[in-house]
Amino acid sequence: MSSEKILITGSNGQLGTVIATRLIEKHGHDNVILSDIKGPSESVQKFEFLDILNKNALSEVFKKHNVTQVYHLAAILSATGEKIPMKCWEVNVTGYLNVLEACRETGVKKIFFPSSIAVFGSDAQKKNAPQNSALNPSTVYGMSKVSGEHWSSYYSHRYDMDIRSLRYPGVIGYQSLPGGGTTDYAVEIFHEAILHGKYTCFLSEHTGLPMIYMDDVVNATMMLMEAPKENITIRTSYNLEGDSFTPAEIATEIQKHIPAFEMSYAPDERQQIADSWIDSMDDTAARKDWKWRPKFILPDMVEDMLTNLRELGLESKKKIYNLEN
Repeated sequence: MSSEKILITGSNGQLGTVIATRLIEKHGHDNVILSDIKGPSESVQKFEFLDILNKNALSEVFKKHNVTQVYHLAAILSATGEKIPMKCWEVNVTGYLNVLEACRETGVKKIFFPSSIAVFGSDAQKKNAPQNSALNPSTVYGMSKVSGEHWSSYYSHRYDMDIRSLRYPGVIGYQSLPGGGTTDYAVEIFHEAILHGKYTCFLSEHTGLPMIYMDDVVNATMMLMEAPKENITIRTSYNLEGDSFTPAEIATEIQKHIPAFEMSYAPDERQQIADSWIDSMDDTAARKDWKWRPKFILPDMVEDMLTNLRELGLESKKKIYNLEN
């Protein structure tokens, strides 16, 4: 039985729900504590209502459960962040600093912090953006993630804390709907293709962005966290590449499975955010340090998404869309 006691913040989110499942499979229900500001949709063995803006509450939960690792997944995402920038900064930066301080004070040494492609600005190299690019983001979400990367490096070196991080691309997964991200179209499109046979995309057809399948996200996160400490050479955040494609390319791939599927385009305010981001990034450091390799490229993602969403059936539609039978 695992000796680790792992706490996940933001466990109800798109990533939190799936990473929690994998961690519970590996370490057991008794050793994984889920936490969020709202209760879980299903009953879980260990759950704490937890606001990351309350540092004292964080410290109490860490001590209560003898926490040894934290997966800090609570955050406000890019598109939502532009609507409430001050709140986004407070949650994403002050909240993370509270987690770091609570960890330092209670002796928690190992932390996972998710960064994002949003850290790259319009001046970054668009294709194969280097690991050590200048980071000049144009969104408050990107700014908050750059800040988080620097604080991760600071606490790693100043307090000898083992903080590890990945720059996630847009995440595609069938397990849940995302909430407030600029790459959300790449999940929504599958649900709409199955439910209605058509989708209106909020990005233009030729907007290329780095994307990654949820299975690869979880595998990369676990690989990073399980790698020997001496192999971790980057204490800001590792570039992580899955596959890069445009809305038009994903629509074409879906049409191979659903020939009648129709795609239209109505770019909104999220287009400006996407235009400031990179097309792809160089993840050589991750491949070298802890042997990262993605398993899913676009055709694999599309086939697996459609298969799993269809297998989930009406029950999934009710759960995700609140549809009546």
